[in-house]
Amino acid sequence: MNLAQVEKSTWVYVAISFLLFVVPFIATGRSVQFLIIQIFVFGIFAMSYDLLLGYTGIISFGHVMFFGVGAYSTAVLFDRFDPTMLTFALAIIISGVIAGIVSLIVGVLTLRLKSHFYAMLTLALAGLFLVGAEKWRKLTGGSDGFTFGLPDILRDSFALYIVSALSLVLIFFGLRRMTKSPFGKVLVAIRENESRTESLGYQVLHYKVIVSVVSGIVASYSGVLYILSLRFVDTSVFATDLTIDVLLMTIIGGVGTLIGPIIGASLIEFAHHWLSDLSDVHWIFERWIILYGTIFILIVVFFPKGIVGTLVDRFYKWRARRT
Repeated sequence: MNLAQVEKSTWVYVAISFLLFVVPFIATGRSVQFLIIQIFVFGIFAMSYDLLLGYTGIISFGHVMFFGVGAYSTAVLFDRFDPTMLTFALAIIISGVIAGIVSLIVGVLTLRLKSHFYAMLTLALAGLFLVGAEKWRKLTGGSDGFTFGLPDILRDSFALYIVSALSLVLIFFGLRRMTKSPFGKVLVAIRENESRTESLGYQVLHYKVIVSVVSGIVASYSGVLYILSLRFVDTSVFATDLTIDVLLMTIIGGVGTLIGPIIGASLIEFAHHWLSDLSDVHWIFERWIILYGTIFILIVVFFPKGIVGTLVDRFYKWRARRT
C-alpha cells in the first residue's frame, strides 16, 4: 500500500485512535472511565444504525432487539457457566450468530416493504422480544433481571476501557472500509434512488439483507460490551428508548458519516451525565430533561445535516469560495 495515497482524514482518525488509549492514564477515576466506556459502547451501536439509516436509507425502530440479544446472550452464559475469557469469546460468537440469523430472517421477510412499513414492523418485532424477555423468567429473570460474574481481567475498569476502545477503533475502520468499497457505493445508490439502482441490474434486496445482517451483528456486539460494564441485565436492554437514543445520536452527529454517530453518542451520554448531576446544584435543573430537549432542538436547527455533515458542507463551501 502506498502511504501517499492514504486520505488525510484517515491519518486524523489514526491519531485520534492513539489518543483514546492515552486517556485512561490521564482520567484514572472509575466514574470517568465508566462514562467514556458507555460512549464507546453507544458509539458502536450508533455506527451499526448509521449503516442502515445513513448509507442505505433504511429506517428501523427495532434495532434495539439486536442490542438486547447481545446483552442477554452474554449475561446468560456468564451466569450459567464459569466466568472465563473462553465464555466471553463464546458470548461474542453466539450473540453474533443469533443476531445474524434474526436479522437475516427479518430482512428477507420485510425489506421488500416500503421504508415506513418496515420501520413499524421492526418496532413490533422489538416489542415481541421485550415481551419474550419479560415472560421467560427462568432464563432472563424477567423485569427483575439478574447479576453475574466476570473474568478477573474484565473486572478492572482499565482493562474494560482498553477492550471497548480497541473494539470501537477496529469496528470504525472496518465499517469505513466497507462503506468506501464498491459495495458501499451501491448502498449509497440505493439510498439515493432505489428504483434506478435496481434498473442498473443490482439485486437491491440482496444488498439490503447483507447490510442488515452486518448491522445486526455489530449492534449485538455493542450489547455484549454494554452488559459487561454494568454486570447486570434486565429487560430494559430491549426498551424502545434505546432505539430513540441511537436514532438521536445518528441524526445529531450526522448520518452517513460513521464518525458522526460517535460524536452524537458522546454528546448524548455527556448530556445525560452532566445535566442529571446539575439537579443537585439548583432546583431548576431537576427538570433537566427539558434542558436536554432544548439543547438538541438547537443542534438540529443550527446543524440541519448533523454536526459532522454540516461542518463538512460548510468547509467545502468555504474552500469553493477561496478557489
